[in-house]
Amino acid sequence: MAVSCSYSSILFPRSTAGTSSIGFNRFPCLQTLRFKSRNVYPNSRASSVSASSASRSLEALIFDCDGVILESENLHRQAYNDAFSHFDVRCPPSSSESLNWSLEFYDKFQNLVGGGKPKMRWYFRENGWPTSTLFDTPPESDDDRAKLIDTLQDWKTERYKEIIKSGSVEARPGVIRLMDEARAAGKKLSVCSAATKSSVVLCLENLIQIERFQGLDCFLAGDDVKEKKPDPSIYITAAEKLGVSVKDCLVIEDSVIGLQAATKAGMSCVITYTSSTSDQDFKEAIAVYPDLSNVR
Repeated sequence: MAVSCSYSSILFPRSTAGTSSIGFNRFPCLQTLRFKSRNVYPNSRASSVSASSASRSLEALIFDCDGVILESENLHRQAYNDAFSHFDVRCPPSSSESLNWSLEFYDKFQNLVGGGKPKMRWYFRENGWPTSTLFDTPPESDDDRAKLIDTLQDWKTERYKEIIKSGSVEARPGVIRLMDEARAAGKKLSVCSAATKSSVVLCLENLIQIERFQGLDCFLAGDDVKEKKPDPSIYITAAEKLGVSVKDCLVIEDSVIGLQAATKAGMSCVITYTSSTSDQDFKEAIAVYPDLSNVR
């Protein structure tokens, strides 16, 4: 049976020693959000956000996938580097070793250029087209360059799938427990990701298990809407499929792009950031956490 609860305000994390609690009055049926104080998010500060005077209830919890359910960017980086090593990609061609994107570089790079093929094309254009086992000399024609990019991307995609299926990848801390707690409280659950459906299905089946995935009340991927985040379409569509008001949904995101999509849809949003999004501006979020391990 669904639990009805009204809300009026929320307190942000306060940097104090020990374990603190955040009065989640805005969604009291989640009881109290507890967290261990950390200084990894220097921009968080104690403050409160007033909600509208209307009484509202939490009916649905909506998760993003990449960055929320799993910290996927480092896995993508690993798959790219494995592809570069497999085809002995030397960039610039005078390099003594195959190309390897560092974690520090990729954290910035993945926020600069979106998409796998555009990433490699941009990098090769800026740093010189590489030699490889595919081309002894740097490709000069558009066709050869396209062949190089396509081959690398196809191999990288298959390698990424292997990593996800390997059993070595786990959901981010607190995700599965929070899903189970929300379900036990009678709340609807949804996953909304801008990634392709096949990619999200692969991640969910392996990280949250098939039973939880099949038990979702709504699942939407980038293929299901015309516009990508920060356009709010995917969240508005989710509310419609769930049969709830957008004002009764709580979204968990990891980036400012996802936050913008949620707030434009009229939904409240909690941020659980990653190393590549920790310095983004999350002032529109109702709370900000490094992960969900102490969020209940």
